[in-house]
Amino acid sequence: MAEKKSFSIIAVLAVLLVVIGGGLFWYFIKVPNKIVVLHEQVSAMEAEIDNQLQRRSDLIPNLVNTVKGYASQEKEIFTQIAEARSKLAGGNSLSEKMEGNTELNSALSRLLVIVENYPNLKSDANFRSLQDQLEGTENRLATARRDYNLAVRNYNIMIKKKIYKGIADKEGYSEKPLFSASEASKVLPEVNFD
Repeated sequence: MAEKKSFSIIAVLAVLLVVIGGGLFWYFIKVPNKIVVLHEQVSAMEAEIDNQLQRRSDLIPNLVNTVKGYASQEKEIFTQIAEARSKLAGGNSLSEKMEGNTELNSALSRLLVIVENYPNLKSDANFRSLQDQLEGTENRLATARRDYNLAVRNYNIMIKKKIYKGIADKEGYSEKPLFSASEASKVLPEVNFD
């Protein structure tokens, strides 16, 4: 009987050891790995935004040069576009890139308003091709921003949950910002043909 009792105590202790060990393994190995995976997804999505911003930035000089061929007197807008591209390219943080992106969007909107005054330009095959490429890039950029924001949301939720927060704080993981449009970029340019 004593043998049975010691065996059942050993069995209970073994089960407890497995349960506790499994819980510790999950908490100290699995949880940090989940956070790392989500953090890397955010980084990959941010890199895709950078990729699409760069693609758009590379298309803009060709678009500007095409417009210059028809509207060389519109120097102010060309300067604004060049400055905005430079600011975007020089952005080191996501917030700096968002600010540069907003300025570039605003300048491009003004350029497209100016284009309305030049019917021959609108019918130019090179201009239409560049405009189509730019539109496709804008669509890919919108998708990249949406995917980034979804990845950031999942990551931020993970590191804020009580069970993960201690490890996230200990490992130095902090909340990531969403890529959002500024209030200025939400205002549509006014087209006036007077």
